[in-house]
Order: sequence, then structure tokens, then C-alpha cells
Amino acid sequence: MADDTGHARMLMRHMLERIFARNRNNAAIPDGARVYAIGDIHGRADMLEELMRAIAAETDGFERTQLVFLGDYVDRGPDSRNVIDSLIATGAAQPKTIFLKGNHEASLLDFLSHPEDLPHWLDWGGIETLESYDVDPALPLAELAAAFRRALPKAHYDFLNALTLMHRAGDYLFVHAGIRPGTPIEKQTEEDLLWIRGRFHNAAAAERPECVVVHGHTPEDKPVDAGWRIGVDTGACYGGALTAVALEGRKRRFLSVRD
Repeated sequence: MADDTGHARMLMRHMLERIFARNRNNAAIPDGARVYAIGDIHGRADMLEELMRAIAAETDGFERTQLVFLGDYVDRGPDSRNVIDSLIATGAAQPKTIFLKGNHEASLLDFLSHPEDLPHWLDWGGIETLESYDVDPALPLAELAAAFRRALPKAHYDFLNALTLMHRAGDYLFVHAGIRPGTPIEKQTEEDLLWIRGRFHNAAAAERPECVVVHGHTPEDKPVDAGWRIGVDTGACYGGALTAVALEGRKRRFLSVRD
């Protein structure tokens, strides 16, 4: 009897895996729309400008095109300030643009509020961000946070505080890091959406969502299309590429610009 039960469970699991795989292979963006999801920028304003030129060159205006930025705009690279300026300008020109929060934006905001609890933000690329705002990172911690608050334009602060955690378009879910497997989308925590890695990447088939998850956060040598998830952090701040995935109908393709 136990063997029969185990065999039935195995058959059910295989059936669910086939159903989920079929659904993901048929994942689509709504008819007539195109979405570009852009991976982690990390202060590379130069690469962002080049990638935006490449996207603009293949669009007939942006009437049916939506941009989704997956977070981690600041830190590590040399020009976080100009990245934020560029994103604000893009949002003003293209009101449908979605800006997601990354763990680095969350850490920056936490540092502004409680610098004594988050000095390690400086080691995560915060020094480069401060320097892009002409703030001396050698200042004592409390003075440093105060100087950064003064240097940060209100438009930048408002932009960072308005970032959202996820976006859905058709059969695709866009988040910064990933989702906790086996947990309904509406019950995902901010910590998981911004920080999760291995538990998400190694999820068993039966724990994966029916939607395809598009994310950044974990740098790879090249973009990852695992069927059920698409990773587009290709290490722009580490000498790699800045990548976007273009989604149209059931088609997926990648655009990358290199240093």
C-alpha cells in the first residue's frame, strides 16, 4: 500500500511538472505590447545611456512599449547620481515606466535613517555612491549621514521612496531578487523580494510559480533563461554587461551593452 501511495505521488508530481512547464513555455505579454526589463545598473550611467539608445533604436516610439527597471541603480559603479537623474527623466518622458526597489536602494534609505545600524552599506558600494554626490566618505558616521541627506536632491529622495516591489504583465512577474518558493505571490515579504538567492534559484518544480519570474540581483556571465525564471543581472559594475530582456507575445530575447 505504501509503495502504491508513493508511486501515485510521483506520478502526480511529474504531471504537475509537465503542466507547469507547458504553461511557462506559453508565457506571453499581452497582445500589442512589448516590455523591456533592465537588470542591475549599479552606478553605470554610461552603460545605461548606451542601452537606452539601443532600445530606442528598435522601437517606433514608446506608445506600446513599457520599461521595467529591476532595481539596484546605485552603489559600486562610479555615477549613481547621474543614474538616478536619468531614471527620473525617463519616468517623466515615459509615464508607464516601472521602477522596482533593489536591496541597494533599501540599504541606502536605511543608512539615511539609521547610519549606526548600517555602516556596512559603505562596504557594499555606498562609498562610490557618496562620492557621486560629492560627499566625503571619510566623515564620522553620524556626520556622514547628515551630509548625505543634505546632498541628496529631494527629487532623488522622493524617487527612491516611491520604488515598488513587484510588477505583473501578462504571464510574467518582475521582482528584484526572486520569490520564496511555495509561497503565494501576495504573501511574499519585502526581504525575500529584495534579497533571496539560492532558495529561489534551486526551487523544485512543484514549488515554482505558474508565472515566469524576471529578476536581477545575482550577477551572471550572461543572461539566464531557465524557462520559469529569467535573470538579467550580468555584472555591469564588475566589467560585465548591462542587459535587458525584451518580451513580446511569446518571444524572449536579450539586449546587452558592454563596458
